[in-house]
Amino acid sequence: MLVSLNKLWVGALLLLAASASAYSAPKTVLVLGDSLSAEYGLNRGSGWVALLEKKLKAERISATIVNASISGETTSGGRARLPALIRQHKPSVVVIELGANDGLRGLPVASAEDNLRTMVDLARKNDAQVLLVGMRMPPNYGRAYTEQFFNMYTKLSTRYKAPLVPFMLEGVADQPKLFQADRLHPNADAHPIILANIWPKFKPLVKAQ
Repeated sequence: MLVSLNKLWVGALLLLAASASAYSAPKTVLVLGDSLSAEYGLNRGSGWVALLEKKLKAERISATIVNASISGETTSGGRARLPALIRQHKPSVVVIELGANDGLRGLPVASAEDNLRTMVDLARKNDAQVLLVGMRMPPNYGRAYTEQFFNMYTKLSTRYKAPLVPFMLEGVADQPKLFQADRLHPNADAHPIILANIWPKFKPLVKAQ
């Protein structure tokens, strides 16, 4: 009887150890974005993705960040690149920060929405959680277009029950001093604010078991 109890106890300990190991295994986070996430015009390490990596370490959250952002990227480009990125990195979380370049070029919102939907579907099929990061277009693009573009992210978030950062430049867009000389790209002082917008929606994903 004692031998059997010892075996059960050892088995239970092994199961607990395996469970703890699975829980503590670092997650891989894939950030798929454009120049706003690719540190355009910034010193390396000062963009919000690099700041996110530092924050994870400070909070002792085990995660590896893969920043696959490219300046000038569109939703169609992200859609084309995502399958290979998922195969290579097998992310647990995919942060999709795309759409701004589609909007600035006046591309059809329906096409951007279809591309984003395809990316969310692909990530979900590969057991990755998705965080959508939204954007607003300047008012000079016309009210109908800007509202349709902004609402696109909410529609996708509702459809997939995926967390959404409605506007990553909240608290930045109306502050000229937070932009580089081109008046399009945030400067280094803006990126902690951007991270503060993203972090509350991101943290639950990376901490989820």
